[in-house]
Amino acid sequence: MPTTTLRPPLISWLAVISLTLGIFAIVTSEILPIGLLTTIGGAFGISDGTAGLTMTLPGIVAAIAAPTLTPATARLDRRVMLCVLMAVLAAADVLAATATSYWIMLISRVLVGLTIGGFWSIGAGLAGRLVPPSSVGTATALIFSAVPLGSVLGVPAGTFIGHLAGWRTAFLALAVLAVLVLAALLVLLPPLPAHQVTSPRVLLDLLRDRGTKIALLATFLIVLAHFGTYTYVTPFLQHVTRLHPAAVSAVLLAYGVTGIAGNFLAGKAIANNPRCAFTAGGCLIAVTTLLLPAAGTTAIGAVVLLLLWGLAYGAVPVCSQAWFINAAPHAPEAATVIFTSSFQATFALGALLGGTIVDAFSVSTVMICGGLTALLMAASLWSLTKPFLNRIQE
Repeated sequence: MPTTTLRPPLISWLAVISLTLGIFAIVTSEILPIGLLTTIGGAFGISDGTAGLTMTLPGIVAAIAAPTLTPATARLDRRVMLCVLMAVLAAADVLAATATSYWIMLISRVLVGLTIGGFWSIGAGLAGRLVPPSSVGTATALIFSAVPLGSVLGVPAGTFIGHLAGWRTAFLALAVLAVLVLAALLVLLPPLPAHQVTSPRVLLDLLRDRGTKIALLATFLIVLAHFGTYTYVTPFLQHVTRLHPAAVSAVLLAYGVTGIAGNFLAGKAIANNPRCAFTAGGCLIAVTTLLLPAAGTTAIGAVVLLLLWGLAYGAVPVCSQAWFINAAPHAPEAATVIFTSSFQATFALGALLGGTIVDAFSVSTVMICGGLTALLMAASLWSLTKPFLNRIQE
């Protein structure tokens, strides 16, 4: 008997919200160092490029954990798995806040990556088991909204707390949020025994599909471009634009607001023309990052470009996830696993390559490299997807 028939609608939707908050806490924990990179690096006496490892490690671990942890635990109760992973996240954030050396900080980031790979892949596909069939689409959209919200709202808020009360306080705040989410999951989620097993064979079959290959290529290029540059936007604003740390927090918060707008705009645009929506996001990221080294030397120029950048990136996770799901409507959990793994692997690679370029050349150089990569994404997506879209429509 479906779980939803035994539970009041309010409790079911509160369970969905608890999953959304869980993913929000995870995404924010993962990318919080973006806004505090210079501060964290200064605390441990390391360069901005080396501090970028705090972004690289979670992505690498998550990319491995998604296709291994999810199938390996597929027969375990999903409620238990989600609660365990949220407890791991809380421990990771506490460890980061109390780290006495950079190596301890990196260990905490490994734990964050483990949580991302497991929680995101498992939790994102549970909407159908929590709400009636007629509400699954809305519930799924709500759960996935946590991805861009964590990216474009969580980081600015965490950066503000970090500059106001110290970067360790920002991680402690996230630990508190993780504990609250854990309590909500324990109270609101029903037992969720194994329902659909995502086997390695299902994943391999999905990787052979042309639509999945296109989604992988587009996601690889645009995530590489974005996180190779955005990871180092705080050093850019402080060293090139010469903004005060408090002003940087305000700019990132404004970036977050436009990112939320971009998320909802993309959600509407995808229904009509996913090809144009994804390509437009890539083009706008390319334009803003290419112009930053020249126009971003002034506060006005930097703010305008960051607002446009936020608008563009707000569309990226939504568009990418939509492509993966549309390529495999028969296997949504498997599609989510591949989306998570590819997104996180490229996220890590972007932060790593960006740090290498920053240390070898300059933060302005990494912006140009990212802009050219985003242009390549837009061009390849536009040229490759027309035959695929025609096949889908037929």
